[in-house]
This record gives sequence, C-alpha cells and structure tokens, in this order.
Amino acid sequence: MSSIRPYGDTTGDGMVQTSFTLPMPPGPKAEGAAMQLANKMGIEPAMVVHSHGIGSDFTFFVVYGSVRHLVDLDAITVVEREYPLLSPAEVNGEVRKRLRRKLVVVGGCIGTDAHTVGIDAILNIKGFAGEKGLEYYRELKVVNLGAQVTVPELVKRARAEKADAVLVSQVVTQRDAHILNTQEMSAAFREAMGDRRPVLIAGGPRFDPLMAGQLGVDRVFGRGTTPGEVASYLVHAMKESKGVAA
Repeated sequence: MSSIRPYGDTTGDGMVQTSFTLPMPPGPKAEGAAMQLANKMGIEPAMVVHSHGIGSDFTFFVVYGSVRHLVDLDAITVVEREYPLLSPAEVNGEVRKRLRRKLVVVGGCIGTDAHTVGIDAILNIKGFAGEKGLEYYRELKVVNLGAQVTVPELVKRARAEKADAVLVSQVVTQRDAHILNTQEMSAAFREAMGDRRPVLIAGGPRFDPLMAGQLGVDRVFGRGTTPGEVASYLVHAMKESKGVAA
C-alpha cells in the first residue's frame, strides 16, 4: 500500500479533526468563518463541533470533517533509527567492553538559550518519560554545563574533559538562532580538533532530524527524545568509531 487516507469512523473515510483560533468575537458569523476556513483547507463537509470565546475578541474552534487528500507513503523522507534500543545495563556493558573506561559526555545550552529542561531531561539522573538520564549510567561520565554556554567555553571544556560526545540543546528559535548557534558550534569543533572532534549531537523541539548535514553535526534529536535513545546512539557511534576516542 503506497497511499493512505485518514481514518475516523470507517477505513478510508478521510475524517480529520483540527483546532484553531480566529480573531473574531464568538457567534454565528465566527462559526461561518471557521467553516469557510475549513473548506479552504480541504475539509468538506466540515462541522464545527466546539467553539469557545476567548475574551470578547477571539474564538477557539474545533472542526471535524473529511478530506480528499491522500498520503503518498513513497514520498516520505525521514531519518529512521538504524540502531537497536539498549537497556542501561547493555549500554554499560558495551562501553566497558569497548572503551575500558567511562564514555565522557559534555552537554549544555549554547548561545543565549536559558531553557535547560530539554538537556536536563537527557542528562540528569531524574530523566524523562520514565527513563533515567545519562547520569544514571555507571559507565558514562556526564558534565552538564547548564545554560547560556558560549561556543568557546564549550570547546574548551570538551577538550579538557576529553569528551567523546557533546550534546547541545536549543529551544530559542527566533531568527533561526538554533540553526546558527549549532552551525557555529560544529564549525568551532572542526577548527579546533579536526578529525579528533567528539561526536556532535543537537536536540530541540524545532530541529528536524534531516538537518544533521546542514548543521554539521552527527545526529539531531527532536521533541520527545528519551535518554535511552541518546545512550543507545552513543553506543552505536562508538561502534562506528565516528569521533569517539578509542
């Protein structure tokens, strides 16, 4: 099957649900505007199943209806995980067997980004989504530099720690700051360390995993990434010997 349609009540009925806010006071005219917008989006017939005024000048809508569009599965381009997910014990065992020392991970938020929730979810022992962070892994040494780390500071600390991997988190995206900061970081590591640079990993809710080449990093993780995924990738990178010191 190379093409599919959304599923609502019956297979292939094309039913979808979407929500949006219009800058109009609630009332019949606002609902008419919502229907018009839904029709222009290709939802026809459409039903306004919920509307709610937000103050006196805005209305929130939930619209339900059918679309005729098909999803072409052959045209989808994504980054699929090419390595197995490992348990903490398996990660520790692989690192111990291959490196015979701890694998050093340095992480932080670069530039003016002060949002540490993402990097802390991956690095701190409390973790995310029921998984312990990288600090929990016995064979990993984690150095969390926190927020607003300059690129020179990151490079200097990574060299001092003899880092095998560097993780940077970027949440602030105004004027493509997340892209520019990450490109600056990857360029600085290549200039300072050449082929002996650490594995470079970028993460954040606005990153697309397909952007790794554009950013100059080895891997990009998007929203919802768990510590186990990152730890398993570090083992994969170690096996591939791409930037991880032996």
